[in-house]
Amino acid sequence: MAKSTLLKSSIARKVAMALSGLFLIMFLSLHFFINMTSVFSADTFNVMSHFMGYNLLVQFIMQPILVAGVIFHFIMGFVLELKNRSARPIGYAKYNGAANASWASRNMIVSGLVVLAFLVLHFYDFWLAEMMYKYVNVNAVEETRYFHELNHKFESPVRTGLYCVAFLLLAVHLWHGFNSSFQSIGFDNKYAKALHKLGYTFAIVVPFGFIFIALFHHFNQI
Repeated sequence: MAKSTLLKSSIARKVAMALSGLFLIMFLSLHFFINMTSVFSADTFNVMSHFMGYNLLVQFIMQPILVAGVIFHFIMGFVLELKNRSARPIGYAKYNGAANASWASRNMIVSGLVVLAFLVLHFYDFWLAEMMYKYVNVNAVEETRYFHELNHKFESPVRTGLYCVAFLLLAVHLWHGFNSSFQSIGFDNKYAKALHKLGYTFAIVVPFGFIFIALFHHFNQI
């Protein structure tokens, strides 16, 4: 009975981790779409950013849920890692990890920590600056400021480089995480193979798309 309970709780933790990861992937997709518009149209980016920044539903419901999702996902990741380690207190005499799993899957905690560090920097650069602008300094509403602010953030080659490195590790994290999320929730049917391909495509296109955006604004200062 104890083993059965432990198994169920372990499965529950993995499912919760998977669902929170899929939720964050949805947010990442929206974030990527909005940021990509800055490459093609400053006006479109300003309109979309202003809507996201002043819409009450986004600010006071979706945003807190997002922050809670980020915290939950990373805490659950550490919990699962500790549980996996405690389940094998005695190390193998000889262990060839590369023969059993990809580098991405064996180093999810490493890539996850880098992504977490990136999120802290990203929140500091954009979310905290936005909170200061609206609620601390109580500045006037300026609907055309967003493109200039985004462009300004990527003036520094150091900050731009840090973003690019973080997005590379995000690609590694997504490479394994996207598909493992669907496996954890039991999605295994005739569409699974196509979904795996979609996951690998997403893990490449979105992070490298963010890198392109960062480099675009770095080399196209106005």
